[in-house]
Amino acid sequence: MITYAHPFNERIRTLLRLEELFRRFERFAARTDALDHHIALTTLFEILEVSSRADVKSDLLQELERQRQTLTAFKDNPSVSLDALQHILSEIEEASGMLQAAPAKTGNHLRDNEWLMSVRSRSIIPGCSFQVDLPYYYAWQQGSAEGRQRDIFEWAQPFRPLHDCLNIVLRLLRESAQRSKVSTQAGSYQQQLGGKTYHLAQIRIDEKVGAVPEFSANKYMLWIRFGRLDKDFKTRPFEGNVDFELSLCNL
Repeated sequence: MITYAHPFNERIRTLLRLEELFRRFERFAARTDALDHHIALTTLFEILEVSSRADVKSDLLQELERQRQTLTAFKDNPSVSLDALQHILSEIEEASGMLQAAPAKTGNHLRDNEWLMSVRSRSIIPGCSFQVDLPYYYAWQQGSAEGRQRDIFEWAQPFRPLHDCLNIVLRLLRESAQRSKVSTQAGSYQQQLGGKTYHLAQIRIDEKVGAVPEFSANKYMLWIRFGRLDKDFKTRPFEGNVDFELSLCNL
């Protein structure tokens, strides 16, 4: 099964981008090849860029506080597991505290490193991240894998509170999903939302079907049009029937 996601606002879109960047960073940083570590470092620069575009830290802290207040109200509900509730509340409190204690501008430790910023500025130019243009970076790449990993994880560590809070918010968002099995004909689907606020739509579809969803949505209506990629790598409308699972999530 393949999962496709559609954020209903830019705030959630930014969080999803950061989630994918952190996932990519961890995957390549855990490897030992110098090229993998180059990808990990350039991904860290992308994390710096995306997290700087909006007030991600403030948004996360506000959302976690709202979730804390909402969940606290369930303490006297006999149908709610008190242990599970206390666990998530403790998780929220710990993650929020770490993010509040972090520097106001996440990533300043990278911006203050002149050498890293020179690598960053060169890396965005095609072909300019090798020994001809960055001899000191090349020398660093020739060092031990353990040394490179130690440096990379040290540079990434200040982003950890942001990452932890982001994971909690997106997990709570996905756990709120209202799921339904949907069958549609002629490759298109629409559903009235009745003005209810949603933050994320997700589709799970069998990869063997070969249908790719394209979303369009507002607070009143969700449209999904399915397409396919032909042998010439051109997109075409999907004309067959499509069975999929639709999840609508809101915080």
